[in-house]
Amino acid sequence: MGRLDGKVAIVTGGNSGVGAVTAELFAKEGAKVVISARRLPQLEEVAEKIRANGGEVLAVPTDVSKVEDVENLVNKTVEAYGKIDILVNNAGVLEEGLKPVDKFSDEDLEWVLGINTKGCLYCTRAVLREMVKTNSGSIINLDSVAGQFGTGGAAYVTSKAAVIGLTKHTAMRFAGTGIRCNSVNPSTIVTPMTMKQDPAKLDQDMFGQMRKHMNLSVPPCMPADVANILLFLASDESRAITGQVIVSDFGATL
Repeated sequence: MGRLDGKVAIVTGGNSGVGAVTAELFAKEGAKVVISARRLPQLEEVAEKIRANGGEVLAVPTDVSKVEDVENLVNKTVEAYGKIDILVNNAGVLEEGLKPVDKFSDEDLEWVLGINTKGCLYCTRAVLREMVKTNSGSIINLDSVAGQFGTGGAAYVTSKAAVIGLTKHTAMRFAGTGIRCNSVNPSTIVTPMTMKQDPAKLDQDMFGQMRKHMNLSVPPCMPADVANILLFLASDESRAITGQVIVSDFGATL
């Protein structure tokens, strides 16, 4: 308890899965938490759970692919709490079917890049304007082994590989200032997003190639497994760590 006392954290995609579990854990550890997602009813459900357990939370409906929504999220956070110490770029989407590079659709590409990549850039840029005022802050990008090893649909892999580059760039840009940026790259996580995949619609050629490079018998991550890593990176315990890409997959990609 108390590992985030006095800190203010934004968690995007805080309505379910890793985002919801992370928000609950951060609040339990003393942070004032701002959760965002596109659907307010789901956000409020998470917020009520946090309040019921004695935590402090603000729910702000946000589409991270829209600059104006991101600016509103940051403005509302500063109005409520005066600062931003932590950003967890967790909002993300997954296209259906694991479409490879020779079969992806333009619609999938625009949608996935808009949220997974542009959304991460927009949120990072916006919070940095606040973090530079105190020369402190931890930005954590919820990425994927797909971006590191290519194991996924082309649009998703591209969106996540770009975020690895953004992580390295942000860490380099602010090295020595007290502002840190790291990435957590899980393999499959048991969340509503991943469980929506219809096995009948998977591209079997792509899935077969993935099987050659991943040990699919290893257990998947649960949201709490990832949230615990995010807590460490958000806390001052990890103050010397920046620019790192941490794989959390029980060794599936070794």
